[in-house]
Amino acid sequence: MSLPSSLSTPSQDLLPADLSMGTVMLKVGDMSLMLDYYQRALGLVPLTESLGGVYLGRKGVPIIHLSPAAGLQIPGRGEAGLFHTAILFDNRSDLAATVATAAQYDPRLFAGSADHLVSEAFYFTDPEGNGVELYFDKPRGTWEWHGDQVVMDSLPLPPQGFLQSNLTEQAVAGQSEAAAGVGHVHLQVGDVATAHRFYVQTLGFEQTAGWHGQALFVSAGKYHHHMAMNVWNSRGAGPRKDTLGLGEVLIQVPDSDDLLAAADRLKTAKVATQHTGLELRFEDPWRNRIRMASVAA
Repeated sequence: MSLPSSLSTPSQDLLPADLSMGTVMLKVGDMSLMLDYYQRALGLVPLTESLGGVYLGRKGVPIIHLSPAAGLQIPGRGEAGLFHTAILFDNRSDLAATVATAAQYDPRLFAGSADHLVSEAFYFTDPEGNGVELYFDKPRGTWEWHGDQVVMDSLPLPPQGFLQSNLTEQAVAGQSEAAAGVGHVHLQVGDVATAHRFYVQTLGFEQTAGWHGQALFVSAGKYHHHMAMNVWNSRGAGPRKDTLGLGEVLIQVPDSDDLLAAADRLKTAKVATQHTGLELRFEDPWRNRIRMASVAA
């Protein structure tokens, strides 16, 4: 998908190049089941626990926040919300170790794999239907760009061959100590044009790729994508109801000036925000909740 140059975002209105994605909060119905999955299948370690739920991650870095929400319903397949949380690994061996434990936990939760040219990815679904991507980035020097658009594809990546080539006893034994973090977050939305207006023209991401008018990939600092939005299941979806699934996406920026700049852009676009000085909270057009926080706070 190409968009007219008139829709491009002025450079002074871009999010900072060293932005990163932070913890994804999930509202869950069965805490014991979900804790078991994220610990045993994905090798995440509980970091903090409170009445607000449990934060799990690796090497002290939170990745997933499981927040109890008993009584809420699982969202329908066609509703807006989370498509997947993508967990990024430093190398293929660490990725292979978690792909192996996730596949062993329940093979029915495996959803596919692909070589995206910029990355190698494996897809799963957690017990409450939330998508999970486990992936490794190929070296940036190998990524191909056509102007400001990165070349991505979905080529075959046979799981057994990947595991045979990359799985090691050392990686399996040290799984919970291996680094990992949220690389990107992919959402289901109602339409791509509205997503572009919000995430690119207003919030300040740059478009890095499109997919036949069905998906939009955006980033800061020429990463392949920090966020993505698609309509593959959800074309025409309206604002979300209060359901299980995605509770909040965290975007981390270097300092409070970045928060102020984003707050100004959202205010100009008449998007309601809550700004404490240390963090900025708002919703996208489908009521997906976003929290932007300064890592310098």
